Amino acid sequence: MDDLETLSKKLVPYAYNILMNIDDSQDVIQDILIKFNEKDVGLISNQNAYLIKAVINQSINLKKKKDRERQHKITLPEPMVTNEGESKIESDEILSYSMLVLIDALNAKERAVFMLKEAFGYGHDEIAEILTVSIDNSRQLLTRAKKKLKSRKPYDMITSPKKDKKYIEKYVETIRKGDVKALEQMLAYEVQVMADGGNKLTVVAQLTSGIKDTIKLMTYLYEYYQKDFEIKIEEINHQPALLFYKDTTLINCQVFEFNPDGKIAHIFSVIDPDKLMRI
Repeated sequence: MDDLETLSKKLVPYAYNILMNIDDSQDVIQDILIKFNEKDVGLISNQNAYLIKAVINQSINLKKKKDRERQHKITLPEPMVTNEGESKIESDEILSYSMLVLIDALNAKERAVFMLKEAFGYGHDEIAEILTVSIDNSRQLLTRAKKKLKSRKPYDMITSPKKDKKYIEKYVETIRKGDVKALEQMLAYEVQVMADGGNKLTVVAQLTSGIKDTIKLMTYLYEYYQKDFEIKIEEINHQPALLFYKDTTLINCQVFEFNPDGKIAHIFSVIDPDKLMRI
């Protein structure tokens, strides 16, 4: 069995893909590992599988509790750096940012089945054992999950951070120039900006849709808030992102999603300071 530090890193994606929050994920893992160390582990034949099952089920229970308490406002996932060499966790199985936003519409158990099948490649027999459901029920949960996701987004999300870096550089330069005509060509017709300020900050707009309103919002934000910030391009949850720094403090993380035509379809803007602490 792996040492506790290595094991903890391996367990993070299982919790984070369900909870979308690093602190909550680490709390779940720590709690499970403490309980595990109090057991007679020699009686557990597959200790890694035991821990994965425990982490997933505790994450599901915490997710249900968080969903009940959540206020009626946009809540985005906590961003996670996935650059090779910079990530401090096992990042390959971390779902893309767009996918995390999308699966937030699923209930906790649907999310777990989808994650285990799509991110980790588990079979329905393995999923059924982890979630204590039948194999047929596991299949039904996945089918329901996929139907919900397809109804919300009919196209496959395009994520290619390396290829899109130059496009993001061009986007920043276009915003700086205030070139409305050029921005119109870079944005998809269905473009949306979603913003999450958490409980501490009020955002200018939680949801903005359409090219005209998106350009108005993004140029306004740059002119009145961001033009003196240092801007860094980063890979967040396997997608290109802009990080806005005031001195050394991260103020805003904007994650970009592209449609099949290569145009910007979504900008996910996180300004909640609690969600930016670990970047």
